[in-house]
Amino acid sequence: MNNNYSFGSTSNSPKSFNAYPSSDFDIESGTIKRTRKPKKSYHHPIKMLKSFANRFHYYSKLHPLLVFFIFLSFGVTVLIVLAVYESHYQTMNSFVNLNSGIETYPFSNLKNLVMVAGHSVYTSSNCGKVDKEDSWFLESYQKHPGQASSFVTHIHEGVEIVAKDNEALLLFSGGETRKDAGPRSEAQSYWTVAESEGWFGKEESVRRRAMTEEHARDSFENLLFSVCRFRELTGSYPRNITVVSYDFKEERFKQLHRSAIGFPESRFFYSGTPGSSTSKEAALRGEAMVRSQFQEDPFGCLGSLRRKKLGRDPFHRTIPYPNGCPEIKGLFQYCDPAPYPGTLPWG
Repeated sequence: MNNNYSFGSTSNSPKSFNAYPSSDFDIESGTIKRTRKPKKSYHHPIKMLKSFANRFHYYSKLHPLLVFFIFLSFGVTVLIVLAVYESHYQTMNSFVNLNSGIETYPFSNLKNLVMVAGHSVYTSSNCGKVDKEDSWFLESYQKHPGQASSFVTHIHEGVEIVAKDNEALLLFSGGETRKDAGPRSEAQSYWTVAESEGWFGKEESVRRRAMTEEHARDSFENLLFSVCRFRELTGSYPRNITVVSYDFKEERFKQLHRSAIGFPESRFFYSGTPGSSTSKEAALRGEAMVRSQFQEDPFGCLGSLRRKKLGRDPFHRTIPYPNGCPEIKGLFQYCDPAPYPGTLPWG
């Protein structure tokens, strides 16, 4: 019997197999040891930065000139981008400001204020009767011959002053003060009369520079509100102010009202015209009484002056000021016999 066994690998040999799995086998305990899987490696940001810094430091030592030129090129590129952006931003900003100035301040080139104080409301539908008393709504103390003509004289005087000053803005000032006259303002009445009279031959030079202030209820508000309205229309405060009204009201405007708003006397002018000859004596007595009231109450915010203003607001109009003139907001809120203590733009 031939017992020759071949231990080599031949084509006829059966396939080899592992008696035990590839894991380690513990002979003593008879168990298979599980091979631990390697932990996944996570890249820590700080370690990555340190590694990058080390590599960069090593590379910069080997090629210092190349690194310098890379940094120089990067810096120049950044400067060029910033310069282009800044130029674009300034151009756009200038464009916006230019448009804003045109839209917000239609009379930014005008420097001087000429204010015509309103005294009544024009109610006639016939513009050919502007100098007739029945064309105006008159209080009992105004019903005198020649009263309507005095209003027209004020309008004419304002137009003439503005026609001689290319930097002047004409403002007719006065609110909706008479209930029975309807919701018509004194200021709009004066503008309508000027229009009907063809701006007294000065239409081409004056009409486009004539506007209205339609909320004032007394002479102090005629001045203060017109200054604010001027700021709304021009973007600045008036360099000079000229007031047109009756000659017997000059002291009230030039001394009391001008002083109350702190406007320089050297830049404040007054053009007074006479009132009706038939009402002169009564007008002087009434003016003396009103002037004494403003001496005690310069801002017209107390007692009889306040009640008079409330009576001259029959339609309860909301006054928009000082929205258009925030720099003098304090003047609108101040109510005291003492001079206004705040800082003013025309200081």
